Amino acid sequence: MSKDNMKTLVAFYSRTGNTRKVAEELSKLMRCDHEEIVDANNRNGIIGYFRGGRDAMKKNLTIINTPKKKPGKYELIIIGTPVWAGRMTPAIRTYIEKHKQDFDKLAFFCTMGGSGGDKTMEEMAFITGRRPKAKMEFLTREIVREEHHDKLNEFAGKLAGMKAKAKVAKSKKAKKR
Repeated sequence: MSKDNMKTLVAFYSRTGNTRKVAEELSKLMRCDHEEIVDANNRNGIIGYFRGGRDAMKKNLTIINTPKKKPGKYELIIIGTPVWAGRMTPAIRTYIEKHKQDFDKLAFFCTMGGSGGDKTMEEMAFITGRRPKAKMEFLTREIVREEHHDKLNEFAGKLAGMKAKAKVAKSKKAKKR
C-alpha cells in the first residue's frame, strides 16, 4: 500500500464463514489489512447458536482475543458482523466498546439470513458515536450462491472513492507546505 492511500482495516467476526468470506474478499479488493475478531466463548453448534443469539439480544459483551492490529493506526476501519437476533454479535459489540476511542472514519457491513442489518448498523453508529461513511448488507443466500459480488464491488467502490478523496486532500496539504 502506498503512503498516499488511506490506511484501512477490515475488522470482522464470523461464526459460519459468511462474514469472513465477505471481509476477505473486500480486503483483497481494497488492498488493505483485515483481522478476524475471535470470541473466546464457544459459539459452535446448536448450543453456541442459541447462546450467541441470547447474548446478542441482551446486548452482552464477551471475552475476545486481543487484536493483533491496532485500530488507532488506521484512518478507516470497516467493521463486519453477522446479524444475530436483530443485533450485532457480542464479539463485535465488545470490539467496538473497547476500541471506539481509536476509530477515525468508519464503514460497516453485515451478513444476515433475512433482515435486521440496517437496525444493527444504526446501533453500531450509536455506540461508536460516528456515522459510517458507507454501509452494506449481504444476505446469506447471496453469499452462498456467489451472488454478492455486485454489492461487494459497489461497497468497495464507495470506499475507494473515500480513499481517493483522502489522497487528493493529502496532496493539497503537501502543496501548501
